[in-house]
Amino acid sequence: MKFGKSVCIINVGGARYTFPQDVMKDFPLRRLSRLHSCASEREVLEVCDDYDRERNEFFFDRHAEAFGFLMLYAQHGTLRFAPHMCELSFYNEMLYWGLESSHLEFCCQRRLDERMSDTYTRFSEEDRCAEPELPRARRDSKWLERMRRTFEEPTSSVAAQILASVSVIFVIVSMVMLCASTLPDWKTAESNVVEEHRYTDCLEKAEIIEAVCIGWFTAECIVRFIVSRDKCEFVRRPLNIIDLLAITPYYISVTMTVLTGENSQLQRAGVTLRVLRMMRIFWVIKLARHFLGLQTLGLTLRRCYREMVMLLVFICVAMAIFGALAQLLEHGLDLKSGNEEYASIPAACWWVIISMTTVGYGDMYPITVPGRVLGGLCVVSGIVLLALPITFIYHSFVQCYHELKFRSARCTRSLSAEFLN
Repeated sequence: MKFGKSVCIINVGGARYTFPQDVMKDFPLRRLSRLHSCASEREVLEVCDDYDRERNEFFFDRHAEAFGFLMLYAQHGTLRFAPHMCELSFYNEMLYWGLESSHLEFCCQRRLDERMSDTYTRFSEEDRCAEPELPRARRDSKWLERMRRTFEEPTSSVAAQILASVSVIFVIVSMVMLCASTLPDWKTAESNVVEEHRYTDCLEKAEIIEAVCIGWFTAECIVRFIVSRDKCEFVRRPLNIIDLLAITPYYISVTMTVLTGENSQLQRAGVTLRVLRMMRIFWVIKLARHFLGLQTLGLTLRRCYREMVMLLVFICVAMAIFGALAQLLEHGLDLKSGNEEYASIPAACWWVIISMTTVGYGDMYPITVPGRVLGGLCVVSGIVLLALPITFIYHSFVQCYHELKFRSARCTRSLSAEFLN
């Protein structure tokens, strides 16, 4: 610093600190050390918020308490979070003054990582793309933005709520028709000659309802694709892929009818078409767009995939150990009079998984005393192993629920303001 006095004053949120200029040169906080290399007031004002040349005082409009803890780090080399202060806010102060998360103590680094993973929010394209549009396209972009929010956020407006309600009704109707088509009375009428006419009428009505539902879902998907900002991102979204998987089987079935000339009864006899027809069950997942609980479940599974993998590893290791021991104790020691239900390790692994999850179908069970002791250990081990990672999943579920609930409440407040206006 080639101007001012030999002593400089740092004013952070009203808290004043006095430093010699020689100390400022190699100060641990990079923003303060940059002041030493400033050659003009213009460069100084790029580093701080204000500067008093007469008193050689530099003003920073930042959190005073957080800066106090950063000063402790500069003096003693140990950096921890300030009490009663959000970890993310303190981390933001660290970044401003030129520190990284690696400067924190290990315990505080772990708290920061957990906090950042817990408060991660997957914003929609509307939230991420907030750049101003070109003036000549402002009216079109505003209309497209309103359409996107109407189709993507059910709580964004009254029209979005009505559209979401209609979509939910169509999903429920489609699921009812799918379930009704598998009832025994439906299949009996299908093969009964006396009730053939009645069955034909019912089948025509069911096909009409199915066509209407498919038409609604198709139109909704097409409109959402047209008004989407990024078409490639739209195609990659999981819910949109599920929509496509739920709609495509119907059009494949109709196409095969047109090309082969077969009636619908013969088509349903085909295994492939029956599988495609049953894929309509994916429509239930469409409800995740409109219900907070399903969104919470999906977000929790996305964030806790490490815990889920850990849970599967625990189960697989326990299955391998207890399955091998159960096969040995129940069948391997006495091949002639052994329990045939445990003739192989894969068969014993089935018993292990239903025992560890405390389902207990009773289709196979140990008959020897060592096998029963092993079964008791298997059940107790299953309870312990399943309980360990489930605790982390539970806490993540609660945090995801509150996060999505807060976002939904924010959209609801915007909706109320729009309605009042």
